Amino acid sequence: MNKPFLMMFVLAIAVFQCQPVFAAELDAAYPSKPIKLLIPYPAGGSTDVIARTIATRYSEVLKQQVLADNRGGAGGILAADAAARSPADGYTLLFGTSAGLVIAPLLNRKITYDPVKDFDPVGLIATNPQVLVVNSMLPVNSVKELIDHAKRNPGKIFYASAGIGAPNHIATEWFKSLVGVNMVHVPFKGVVQAIPDLLDDRVQLLFNTIPGLLPYVKSGKLKALAVTTPRRSNAIPDIPTMAEAGVPGFEYDLWFGIFVPAKTPVPIVNRLNVELVKMLATPDLAQGLAVQGAEPRGSTPGELSRIVRTDYERLAKVIRNAGISID
Repeated sequence: MNKPFLMMFVLAIAVFQCQPVFAAELDAAYPSKPIKLLIPYPAGGSTDVIARTIATRYSEVLKQQVLADNRGGAGGILAADAAARSPADGYTLLFGTSAGLVIAPLLNRKITYDPVKDFDPVGLIATNPQVLVVNSMLPVNSVKELIDHAKRNPGKIFYASAGIGAPNHIATEWFKSLVGVNMVHVPFKGVVQAIPDLLDDRVQLLFNTIPGLLPYVKSGKLKALAVTTPRRSNAIPDIPTMAEAGVPGFEYDLWFGIFVPAKTPVPIVNRLNVELVKMLATPDLAQGLAVQGAEPRGSTPGELSRIVRTDYERLAKVIRNAGISID
C-alpha cells in the first residue's frame, strides 16, 4: 500500500470513529440559542393555539425560547417556503399541516418547495377528523340513504366548501367518485360563510372538522352521518366511520406535525421527536388538543414521512380526476 493512500485510509477511519462522538456533542449542545417555529396561519385561530402550546412546551423542555412566528396566507405556502429555505441546523421548525405540505403543492405548480425532499419530519402532533353533515331538511339519516337520494336526484344536491381546493372540497369530490353520485359544488370564502346557507337549505351537505359543526348537530339543525377517520371520534362517538357507514377506503383526516429543513442533523431530529412524544402523552395537553377538535397522535419521524407520502399519492389522484386547480 503506497504511503499517500495509507494516510488517506487512516484519516478516513479516524473520521468514521469520531462521528458518534460528534453526534453526541451536537445533541448535548443543542439548542444553544432561541428557536423559531413557523406557523402557517394568522394568530388567534385554533391551529395557532395548538402551535403556540407546542412552542411553549418545547421552550420548557429544551431550556431555550421557542418563538412562534406566524406566516399566514396562501394555504400554508408562505410558512413552508420560508422553512424550506432556512438553514438545516434545528433552529427553524415548521408547524406543518396536510394543507400546506400536501394539498397546496398539488394544486399550485408554481410552488418551489418539494414536500418530501425539502423537509425532514420530526413527528406527528395530532389528527383532525372531518365529519359529513347534511341539512336537517334533507330526507336522509345515513350515508346509504344519502347515496340513494343523490342517485335519484343527480345534480340537485348542492355541497359547500371553504373554497376551491380546500380540504372539504377535496373530501367531497373523493366521496363523489367513490360512491358514484353527481352533486354540485358551491365554494364559499370559508366555512363560517357557508353555515347560514347550509342551515337555510340553500346548500345541503358539508364535510368539515367537528368543533364548528358540533353545536348545530346537538341542536338538531344539522345531521351528522359519518366521520372520515379509521376510528370513531372521541368528540362524537355515536357517529360511525365512513367504513362502518358503507364506504370502505374513504379515510381522510387532516393532520399537523413538526418538520425541519431537509438534512437537519439526525441527533437534533431525534431530540425534538423524543420531547414531542413526551409532551403529547401529558393529560393536560391531550385535553387542550381535544378542545380544538384534534386527537393527539405522536409518531416517529418515519411514520410521519409515510403519512406525507401516502397522502400526496392518493390526493394527487383525487385532484387530478376531479380537475381541481387554482393555477
